[in-house]
Amino acid sequence: MHIEVEKTLPSLSQKLFRADQVRNHEAKAAEQSFCSLYGLMQRAGKALYGHALTLAPSAEHFLILAGNGNNAGDGYICGLLALQAGKHVTLCAVDPERVLTGDAHQAQVAFIAAGGEVEEFTANQLKRNDIVIDALLGTGLKGSLGPEFAAIIDAVNNADLPVLSVDVPSGINADTGVSLGRCIQADMTVTFVGIKQGLVTATGKQASGKLVFEDLEIGLAFSELCPTNTQLLQLNRFTGLAPRQVNSHKGRFGRLLCVGGNAGMSGAIRLAGEAALRSGTGLVKVYAHTDSRIQICAGRPELMVICDGLQAALEWANCVVIGPGLGQDEWALKTFSMVIQYCHKHDVPIVIDADALNLLPKHATAFTSDQCVITPHSGEAGRLLESTIEEVESNRFVSARLLAQKYNATCILKGAGTIIDDGTQTWVCEHGNPGMATAGMGDVLSGIVGAMFAQRINKTDAAKYSVCIHGHAADIIAAEYGERGMLASDLFPQLRRLINQ
Repeated sequence: MHIEVEKTLPSLSQKLFRADQVRNHEAKAAEQSFCSLYGLMQRAGKALYGHALTLAPSAEHFLILAGNGNNAGDGYICGLLALQAGKHVTLCAVDPERVLTGDAHQAQVAFIAAGGEVEEFTANQLKRNDIVIDALLGTGLKGSLGPEFAAIIDAVNNADLPVLSVDVPSGINADTGVSLGRCIQADMTVTFVGIKQGLVTATGKQASGKLVFEDLEIGLAFSELCPTNTQLLQLNRFTGLAPRQVNSHKGRFGRLLCVGGNAGMSGAIRLAGEAALRSGTGLVKVYAHTDSRIQICAGRPELMVICDGLQAALEWANCVVIGPGLGQDEWALKTFSMVIQYCHKHDVPIVIDADALNLLPKHATAFTSDQCVITPHSGEAGRLLESTIEEVESNRFVSARLLAQKYNATCILKGAGTIIDDGTQTWVCEHGNPGMATAGMGDVLSGIVGAMFAQRINKTDAAKYSVCIHGHAADIIAAEYGERGMLASDLFPQLRRLINQ
């Protein structure tokens, strides 16, 4: 059994960068590409204008909101091109009397020379225009917003107009995706040179709307100057599982033990077990509390359910999933301790999820394994790091890296823009939607990861592939039926279909 993760080397459109990486290398990349920085700004403005027409094809009245940096310069060029095309342009600057500097100044002068005027923003202007170009704030924003920006952002978000953001929606931290108090909710964001990592996770994923990337014709030089270990992840990057041989038998496709299902919590472990079966595992055994046995057996007879003989089950398995419905009572503690000690001693691949993550910090110093995947959401991640949800969400990239390193594991940090980190490299899954915010969805994911692990795929590839399969299955369901009302078990038919592609 094997899986090829990358069909080809990742292109620039799959690579992610911090804002300072782009700032520090774009000038040299432009120089090596025989382009001046003002020429680069002109290319950015041209790209903006083209995408604005895509977003609002019938727009005749453009409202461009400009700040004081290079984002404003891009906005001025866009406005200049709109004027030259016969459009009506209202350009509002946060500080209309301010003369910009550098290339942004040159763009400002060119706009005014073409007959453009710079005005002060009022909410009434939103009623007279067909599209908003958000060129207020760029990638350098770190602290809180000033009141003048906050007032404009609120007005734009309350208006019923399509919004195109330049590089990053104003108010979003380009590195973390965190909203700095409030942010523009864009319908489209056009980001330049390199995709900013904050646009694909946390609030940045929502605020960006449709994310469009333009390398401004300096992509080759930039890629050579600025390597990165952070990438976007899409299911089409995988070739998938190898075809099965005609003489295959169930023992060749993994023996997975799923541990959990305390009294009154049978559903979670059943979901994990069935997800593993639907993802191709040959044999799945569930170790659960006696009070949960009937419910699990009745729900999915293909699962082998046991309530004693844990040691023998561990010896039978070539991979373990622990946590769904485990609880934190005496039965859970005893079960968890036995599983962790066995997997530690025998280096058995293990997926740690749900309640097991809450028990893990007490055993972290005693547990080390080179074959461990952890799957926390932000609340569980906070407990694992002895931190808070807010601190985890303030920088999901750093949190995922700390978790991977602290627990010597591949970490799947679930949420908007799920992050996979193996301690040295980072991936962000592009799939998934808000309909997945429902009970049992994480249990299904842990079952898929366990299935890949049991089929002898290495831990990081198992994590990456599983997250993509999981999210893409949910996207298919959301596209057909909508996000509301999606159940974790709704994913099973799509999982089976995708796993066989």
